Amino acid sequence: MTPGLLDPIEPRYGHDSLADVMPTALHALGVPGEPDALHLAGALEGVRRIAVVLLDGLGWHQLPLAAPDAPTMTDIAEGRLGLARPITSGFPSTTPVSLVTLGTGTAPGRHGIVGFNLHRPGTDQVVNHLHWTNEPDPATWQPVPTAFTRASEAGLAPTVVTDPKFEGTGLSLSAYRGARLGPGVRPDAIADEMLSALAESRLVYGYLNDVDKAGHDSGIASPDWHRAAADADRLITRLVDGLPPDTALIVTADHGQLDIPADRRLDLDRDQRLSAGVAHVAGEARVRYLHTLPGAQPDVLSTWRDVLGDRAWVAERDEAVASGWFGPVPESHLQRIGDVVVVCRERWVVMASAHEPARLAEMVAFHGANTTAEMEIPLLVVRR
Repeated sequence: MTPGLLDPIEPRYGHDSLADVMPTALHALGVPGEPDALHLAGALEGVRRIAVVLLDGLGWHQLPLAAPDAPTMTDIAEGRLGLARPITSGFPSTTPVSLVTLGTGTAPGRHGIVGFNLHRPGTDQVVNHLHWTNEPDPATWQPVPTAFTRASEAGLAPTVVTDPKFEGTGLSLSAYRGARLGPGVRPDAIADEMLSALAESRLVYGYLNDVDKAGHDSGIASPDWHRAAADADRLITRLVDGLPPDTALIVTADHGQLDIPADRRLDLDRDQRLSAGVAHVAGEARVRYLHTLPGAQPDVLSTWRDVLGDRAWVAERDEAVASGWFGPVPESHLQRIGDVVVVCRERWVVMASAHEPARLAEMVAFHGANTTAEMEIPLLVVRR
């Protein structure tokens, strides 16, 4: 049975997930020891260069909504220009987790970026991975070698094209270290930089966040969202038209999105029952990590289960890790996951108004949980 958009699904690590994109690309480019995890050997046979694009926020189930604005991606998705199928993001299905999952080619539990915001064990610090500079040290907070490092060691001269304001940040170093960084923010600039880089780099990656921003700000299928989808398709069209011979293009995303009605937003900081016993709040609105005061974990777990009922799956850390959603989690990363883990179901979120910027309350679309709508992402492949 095909799952509904709000049904939970499992990450398909090792054979059909975002973590498998870069290993598969490296395998196709002849890097020893890299698996053809996505089983694309036939489609990529003989390619000398690969371009990978991540379209932030454009989930598999949003492609039909984008179709009127995205003729090139629609042609790929429907088999007229390439091949397509859904794969899954990692868990939680949120941007920092996904960027490092793609960049390392490993599941979140292994690389350790297991949430948008994470409490740093032994401190009062909550690390926001989008505003992370040099503390904690990226080399220890995310210790796994990236796929770009492996590509560089194999002589592929990898290039990453992204917003230059992220150069040198903790997130960029965690996801992209080993690559040359090229500047590109808008679709045409990204396309120009990627096509130029393919002259010397055999592996080129580009990132566009327009669809995600439009969804957060205005909602899925809003006029702004449709304009962003058209911009994303312009990027893909320019790449398809400009690919050198013996080059493949792989298009994917980091997550999908769900519009969340105003009456489906709980706020843990405005409900004393939910804030009692909680020392640190991390994660994000669709997946909350609660780090409890000494001795308070059983009461917090019980209270959250009683208050949220079937609106969320509420579990202790060990149960969440045992679910397999993160992939294997080494001992060194366990404490980054909350003592209590709250995964929202259906169209519910748990805000934290006293802990997070007020603008988050104005967002329309959210992501992070393990529903089909949030976790299924596209794998689109075109070759020249």
